[in-house]
Amino acid sequence: MEDFKVLEIKTSVFADNNMQAGKLREELKEKKVFLLNLMSSPGAGKTTTLTRTIHALKKDLNIGVMEADIDSDVDARTIQQTGAKAIQLHTGGMCHLDAEMTRQGLEGLGTDGLDLVILENVGNLVCPAEFDTGAVKNAMILSIPEGDDKPLKYPLMFSICDVILINKMDVMPYFNFDMEKCKANIRLRNPNAIIIPISALKEEGIKEWTDWLSNAVKSWCE
Repeated sequence: MEDFKVLEIKTSVFADNNMQAGKLREELKEKKVFLLNLMSSPGAGKTTTLTRTIHALKKDLNIGVMEADIDSDVDARTIQQTGAKAIQLHTGGMCHLDAEMTRQGLEGLGTDGLDLVILENVGNLVCPAEFDTGAVKNAMILSIPEGDDKPLKYPLMFSICDVILINKMDVMPYFNFDMEKCKANIRLRNPNAIIIPISALKEEGIKEWTDWLSNAVKSWCE
């Protein structure tokens, strides 16, 4: 009996997703809509960072947010209070979003009149990194309590991100976290990554982050 060719099937799935992701990016480019894929582990501060980001940019950009979770609508309700357009995506147990799921989310959200859509992906450092969502840029948040060795343990996540926000700088004195070692570990995986230390709670570093994002949106929409 011939062995199952599992690797070939997996390759085919990823190839199809990559094709769909490319088509989605082309469509977003035509509509002049910038899609950001924001990832992190649970508790790293995605939603707090996102609310700070919205407050900083909402005067200049029309923003929509897709909150992806296995269940609950807590995050979408939080984001809705910022005045941004928001939708909750339930993944039905899936630990990631792929391009087709992202497309469905965009259709549900409605992109007419929006400049920036942020996908807050499911919280983990493994599965979301494996699937191209069709986003223009990938960003992730690493929090101080997680440790400076995470780029070594989760290489794919750090290698695919354009921007890495190191959050919770306000608690660094209480943790054994070496910032320079962390940056060096990130550079091993991704020499081109932009690294921005922030404290979403204290609003430190947010301007540097939102300036980068604003410029990226404007460049994409030209």
